Amino acid sequence: MNSRLHLFAFVLLLAGCDNIATLLADPRVAQREADAKAIGGACRFGLRSIEDCYALNEKASKSAIFTGWKDMDQYMRDNKVEGIPAKIEKPLTPPPPMEEIIEEPQSKSAVKPKAQTGSKAASGH
Repeated sequence: MNSRLHLFAFVLLLAGCDNIATLLADPRVAQREADAKAIGGACRFGLRSIEDCYALNEKASKSAIFTGWKDMDQYMRDNKVEGIPAKIEKPLTPPPPMEEIIEEPQSKSAVKPKAQTGSKAASGH
């Protein structure tokens, strides 16, 4: 009976908690969303269009990127902040792979036997 009362009290306390979903959520998901929002804000500050931001960050959540971009846009308008144009240097394309020359090993019959020298040749055995 006592354990049922404790369970009921615990359930009653949890029912009043409106942040229960955040307590049970995976922190990695929240971190990825925060990263995507930061990417969106950085793109807006870098004067990039939202489409360019999506293209440069394909793995990030588009909705979170947009949220970060929109929040930074509002912040920049409210505080009259000028963005700084982002400069992207194109990565150097690696040179095409050189052809590898593979030589076939010579067969033993193609190799000429060396003339015997030394004591065996002189003794005539």
